[in-house]
Amino acid sequence: MTRDPGAFSSFSAMLRGALGDRLAADATTFVGMMAEDGVMEFPYAPPGAVRRLEGRAAVERHLASLAGKIAFDAMIDLVVHETRDEGVVVLEFGCTGRGVATGAPYDQRYVSIITVRGGHIVRYLDYWNPLVVLRALGDADVLTQEGA
Repeated sequence: MTRDPGAFSSFSAMLRGALGDRLAADATTFVGMMAEDGVMEFPYAPPGAVRRLEGRAAVERHLASLAGKIAFDAMIDLVVHETRDEGVVVLEFGCTGRGVATGAPYDQRYVSIITVRGGHIVRYLDYWNPLVVLRALGDADVLTQEGA
């Protein structure tokens, strides 16, 4: 287990720090870190919200649909848990920010189980609290919009 109580300016920077050489050197953005056929899952997503994204393009569309809704300040309190499978890492971390439209705080905690093969993320299992998102956005419909 490795702890980094510091702050990262971006999600991509935090992932690069946590996953290090497991990721291809040219994978500098989160979308670029995903395998073409990578899967992202959100087991705690509220009813009607996106629960599974299949493929890099689907992840990219989903992120684009959320752009500008939350202003992220920092990724904080990273804890990296190594597993017996060198391609699987469990991360605990926080994120601070605010809802752009509401000004409400976005103080989220995450647990993510990430599987990396061939320098790219093939599975990203993302556990987060949907109530924090809903409070920051002030609108549950944003999680169910087309493309999200």
